[in-house]
Amino acid sequence: MTVNAGRSVGRPNIGVNRSSLFAGLALAVLASGAQLSEAQAKTLTAMAPEPTPSNKPAAPVADDGLAGGGLYLEADTLTDNQTTHHVVATGAVEIRYKGRVLRAERVDYDSDTGAMAASGNVEIINPDGSAQFAESLTLDKDMSAGFAAGFSTRMEGHVQIAAENVERRGGQVTELRRVIYTPCPVCAETGQKHPTWSIRARSVVEDKARKTLTFKDAVVEVLGQPVLYLPVLQSADPTAVRKSGFLLPLLTFSGPRGASYEQPYYQVISQSQDMLITPQINGLVNPFLKLDWRKRFYSGTMEVRAGYTYDRDFTSSGDRFGPNTSRSYILADGHFRITEAWSWGFTAERASDKLIFDKYSVTDVFTTNASTDRGLYAADDRRLISQLYTVRQDANSYLSIAAISVQGLRPNDLQRTFPTIAPLIEARWEDPRAILGGRLRVYGSAVALTRDQSLETTDVGGQVLLPGISSRRATLQADWQRSFTFSNGLQVQPFLDGRADVYNVSNEPSGPSNATITRGFATLGADVSYPLVRRGVGVTYILEPLGQIAISPNYTQDPRIPNEDSVDFSFDETNLFKFNRSPGFDLYEGGQSVTLGGRATAILDDGRTASVMIGRRLGFESAPGIPTRTGLETPLSDWIFAADATPWRGIRLFSRFRLDSRNFSVNEAQLGAELTTARAEGSVSYLYESQSPAGVRVNSIDIHTALFPLRRWGITNYFIIDGGAWRRREMGLVYRDDCLRLEVLYRHDETFNGTLGPSTSVLVRLTLATLGNTR
Repeated sequence: MTVNAGRSVGRPNIGVNRSSLFAGLALAVLASGAQLSEAQAKTLTAMAPEPTPSNKPAAPVADDGLAGGGLYLEADTLTDNQTTHHVVATGAVEIRYKGRVLRAERVDYDSDTGAMAASGNVEIINPDGSAQFAESLTLDKDMSAGFAAGFSTRMEGHVQIAAENVERRGGQVTELRRVIYTPCPVCAETGQKHPTWSIRARSVVEDKARKTLTFKDAVVEVLGQPVLYLPVLQSADPTAVRKSGFLLPLLTFSGPRGASYEQPYYQVISQSQDMLITPQINGLVNPFLKLDWRKRFYSGTMEVRAGYTYDRDFTSSGDRFGPNTSRSYILADGHFRITEAWSWGFTAERASDKLIFDKYSVTDVFTTNASTDRGLYAADDRRLISQLYTVRQDANSYLSIAAISVQGLRPNDLQRTFPTIAPLIEARWEDPRAILGGRLRVYGSAVALTRDQSLETTDVGGQVLLPGISSRRATLQADWQRSFTFSNGLQVQPFLDGRADVYNVSNEPSGPSNATITRGFATLGADVSYPLVRRGVGVTYILEPLGQIAISPNYTQDPRIPNEDSVDFSFDETNLFKFNRSPGFDLYEGGQSVTLGGRATAILDDGRTASVMIGRRLGFESAPGIPTRTGLETPLSDWIFAADATPWRGIRLFSRFRLDSRNFSVNEAQLGAELTTARAEGSVSYLYESQSPAGVRVNSIDIHTALFPLRRWGITNYFIIDGGAWRRREMGLVYRDDCLRLEVLYRHDETFNGTLGPSTSVLVRLTLATLGNTR
C-alpha cells in the first residue's frame, strides 16, 4: 500500500504503538554523551561541514501542537508492506515527536522486530536546538542499542564532534569510533582548515552508569599537528554536574625548585563536598602536596587549604641546608548563618615557615578582595590571621564579637610580640526615628590585647625585648547630625559627637605595672557646602566650596596609652573633612579647627568626567601625639590635592598630593593612569612618601600592561621599580582565541627575603575551552 505525502498519521495507522520510537532516536543521547569528551580535527570539515540550510544547528523546536503524544510524519511516499511487515517512508521524510524532528531520505520500520533504520542525510533536531547528523542509523525496538555511520554534531559552546560510526549497547554504554573533537571554529572557505586545537581518538566510550568518557589512543593536535599522545584519557560525562578527574597541569621553571610540574586532580566526595589534590613535582627539591577541601552545609560553607612536604630548607638558587623536617601550612575558613540576623565564622591560618608560600608558589594568600577575604577581619600583607567571630546585623544595628590571633611572616617579625586579641567587640545602632530632625547613632567598642613580649627602641637606636604590654579598652560614642538645604543651594550639616574611653594598661615600661586611664571627648561643629551648577554645551560644571568648623577641648595624647590601632595614619582627601582623622581609637585629634577646601567637577554628556579637589585644615594649636609624618601635627596642616579624570573612554588619570605646609615640598604623592580597550589594558602608578608608617622613604613605580597588537597574539608586562632599582620584572607572551589561551611568563625578582634572594622563573599556563583548568 502506498500513501501520498503530506498526511498526518497517528501511531496506529503505521503500526507504531511505542511512544519511544522517534523520541529516542537515541543519537540525541549518543551525541550529548560526547559533549565534554575530547575528539575532532582533520576530517571534521568533510564529516561536519560549515552550516548550510540543511545541516546548521537549528533554533529550539517550537511546540508543534501534537496533543496526547501524537506523531507527525511527512514524506513523498509511505509504503506499508503487509507481507514483510515493513513500513517505509521515502523522499524528504520528516517525523516530529515530542519536540524532536527527524529528517532523512528514507526511514524503514520493522513492525515485527521494532527495529528502525534511517538513511540519507539523516538529521535530528532536539528541543534545545542542538542537532546531530549521520549518513545512516539503526535502532532496536527498546532504543537501548543502535548504530550510526558518518556521525557528526554541533552543540552549544561551538563544540563539534565527528565520528566514523557510533554504536550504543545496552542503553548505558555508547562507543564512538575514529572520533575528532574540538570547540574551535573550522572554515575552509576562510583558509582555516584546521582548528586551533583538537583531540583525535581511535575510540571514545561513554559509560552513563559511571558518568565517564574514556578516550583510547588519544592525540592532542594543535593547528592540525600532533603534540601529545595519551594511550588512555578519562574525562567526565557531560551529563554529570560534577565529576572526578584530572585538570590541566601547570609547568614552571625556577631557580629555587628547578623544573616544577603541578597536576591537579578533582575529587567529588558528595553533592555538597569536593577536594582538589595537587601534587607538585620539583626537580631540585622534594615534592610538595597541596589540598583544597570544600563543603557546603545547610547553613553555610567551609574551605580548608593545606600543603605539606618533608624536606630541608633551600635558597633561591636551590641550595639545600638545615635538617629534614615537616613543612606545612593551613588556610581554613567557614561562615555559617544561625538565624536571619545572627551568623558566625572562623579562619585558621598558620604556616611552619615564613617563606613557604614564596618557595612553593602558593597563590591567593595575602591578596585582600571580595573573592579572597577569608573572614570578618583581614590581616596586613604577609600576616596570617586566625579568628573566631559571631555577627548580628539588621537594618538599624550591628554587633560583632571576635577573638583573633596573628602570625607574622615578615623577616623581622617576632611571633611573641604579636598580641592575642580577645575579645574584640564592635557595635553600632541608629535610631530609626528622627531625633531633633536629625540622625542619631550610638557606637560601642571593646578590646583586650595580651602579648608575651614587646619590642622597644632604646635611646641609642637599638631594640630590646621587654615583658609584653597588654591593654584593655572600652569605648562608648554617640553622634548626631542634621542636614539643612536653603533655597539658594547652601547646605549646612551641624553635628554633635561625644565619646568616652576607659583603658587598662599593664607592663608599661614608663609607668606603673598596671594603670587605668579614662578620657572623654566632645565635639560640636558643622559641615558647609555650596554647590554651584552651570550647564554648558554638552557639559555640566559643578563648583563646590567646602568647609567645616569643629570645636572640641584641646587634647594631649597620654603616653601611657599604647598606639595599637592607629599606626597606619594617613592624611588625604578621604578624611580631609573629618573632625577626627585618626583611623582607630588610640590616637585622637582634638582642639578647634577650620577646614577649608573646594571641589570642581566637569561631566560631559558622553560620560567623560574630570574633577579636582584642594583643601587644608587650619588649627588653633598643634596636635601633640599625632605622628609628625602625617602633616597634621602643626596648627596649619599640609595641603591636600586630588584630581581624577576620564578624558577618553577606557582611560582614567588620577593624582593625589600632600604638600608641606611651610614650603610646598611634596610629602606624599600618588600618580597613575589606567587603560582599558579591546586590545590593550594596563596601569602605571607612582607612589612617593617622604616617611612611611615604617619610618622609611618610599619611592616606587608599578607598571602593568597587556597589549594585543595582533588579534590573537599579545604581550604582558609587570614591572616594579623601588628606590630607583628594579624589584620585579615580568614579561609574558600570550596567544588567545575563542577556544585556547596559552601563556609563557618570565619573572625575575630582585628582592631579598630571608634565605630567598634574587630569583628567576618561567611559567607555562594552558587553558582550553571546555576542558577547564579549575573546578
